[in-house]
Amino acid sequence: MTFGRVNPNFRLEDQGIEGLGNVYYNLMEPALIEAALKKGEGTLGKGGAFLVTTGKFTGRSPKDKHIVKTDSVADTIWWENNAEMSPEGFDALYEDMLTHMAGKDYFVQDLTGGADPKYAIDVRFVTELAWHGVFIRHMMRRPAREDLDSFTADWTVINCPTFQANPERHNCRTETVIAMNFDKKMILIGGTEYAGENKKSIFTLLNYILPGKGIMAMHCSANHAKGNPVDTAVFFGLSGTGKTTLSADPERVLIGDDEHGWSDRGTFNFEGGCYAKTINLSAEAEPEIHATTEKFGTVIENMTFDPETFDLNFEDDSLTANMRCAYPLHYISNASENALGGHPKNIIMLTCDAFGVLPPIARLTPAQAMYHFLSGFTSKVAGTERGVTEPEPTFSTCFGAPFMPRRPEAYGNLLREKIAKHGATCWLVNTGWTGGAYGTGSRMPIKATRALLHAALNGSLAAAEFRKDPNFGFDVPVHVEGVPELLLDPRKTWDDKAAYDAQAQKLVAMFADNFEQYVPYIDDDVKAAAIG
Repeated sequence: MTFGRVNPNFRLEDQGIEGLGNVYYNLMEPALIEAALKKGEGTLGKGGAFLVTTGKFTGRSPKDKHIVKTDSVADTIWWENNAEMSPEGFDALYEDMLTHMAGKDYFVQDLTGGADPKYAIDVRFVTELAWHGVFIRHMMRRPAREDLDSFTADWTVINCPTFQANPERHNCRTETVIAMNFDKKMILIGGTEYAGENKKSIFTLLNYILPGKGIMAMHCSANHAKGNPVDTAVFFGLSGTGKTTLSADPERVLIGDDEHGWSDRGTFNFEGGCYAKTINLSAEAEPEIHATTEKFGTVIENMTFDPETFDLNFEDDSLTANMRCAYPLHYISNASENALGGHPKNIIMLTCDAFGVLPPIARLTPAQAMYHFLSGFTSKVAGTERGVTEPEPTFSTCFGAPFMPRRPEAYGNLLREKIAKHGATCWLVNTGWTGGAYGTGSRMPIKATRALLHAALNGSLAAAEFRKDPNFGFDVPVHVEGVPELLLDPRKTWDDKAAYDAQAQKLVAMFADNFEQYVPYIDDDVKAAAIG
């Protein structure tokens, strides 16, 4: 039987997906949570938040992502970074997944990716878990209810966590699989309950489609000045660099916190919600994000809680350090109503340098911006992973390598062209360590980072005096009001200057070694901007 609101000419049966049990179309959050509770998928928390655990997978499985190698994409996919799957393997996977789904209840959500209607794609999500329906309703953009009567999907995602893939039969790596077929416009997900696979599969999809139309797809947050969407800023950064925190500035309007496009019309959010890490989240430092953890429908993933009071434990990472909350964008009071902005006036590249070498802020030339964009540097610190005893560099190209189907230079060249055309100013911001490496120095004061960003975004930093960094060659301000001058020169914050010099040369060499892979594909100005 079918329940809910759906285009009568675009049911699952019309797509050839038959033999299921009850199918629930486009239920809203109360009905989905009610269904999830009846199925024992989670617990109702304070304020109506929904508390879930995701089993053995508490994060993405990037090595289990596959793209079907068909003639239409064979020459444009970055195969060194994306595992291929044969068309025959995908067909067998689809057939076996439908057999597994037979007779079981499923939940369908018809949603949109992209706030700019000119470039948006319509996606149908078919999920085994009811709470995945809540999650993806937050993460994607929700059509008006009346528009569901005529909705047809460009792409379909089927997510079946209880299905186990057969690597030999399905041409995949393990029993967990995320398979994307551009010819059939279908994504199959099996063997993992981690909800983030739903959202990141669409990000990966848009990261392929949009650059082909001259649109820059970006793993970034974005905001704009109040009353002035033309004054837009984007914030690139890997996990732990402060992307969500720093873009959620109460003095500016939040466009979105994770995925955006930059077209000839300006900046637009791909999503309709936020997916924030909650480890050590505090009401004092991030009051609005913290408040969402007690709002109706917010999905709380992999957090421990008091079984009597349902108070969440923001410090307990016993399930995972990657505990998160997913909520609609309108739960943030200063969120944009249309999720649109102008062409970025400022581009912020965030890094968490645990080596204590990089300055808290530096101005980049367009060539330097491409260099650091392709590098995508941050660092792991001791204690974050087993075996990590000293800072380790992490280079994730374009600040999001797992989601990049095309070669990095495709995104780097687009970024450079748009910077040149629209005159954006680029900044590298270090939210990591100062006064020494991790274990010796201290974390960059958030107050100083906010002051530096404020100066960059209001234009006053452009008038400051700058010095040339001897290690990386970018411009570093020597004085910014409200920021200790000592902090602006990392070498001066170290007691042992020789130790700083040695650490700096070590980091420079790491950058150079990593960048060798891009040298055959880039222009001479970027090569010259690489170091010094």
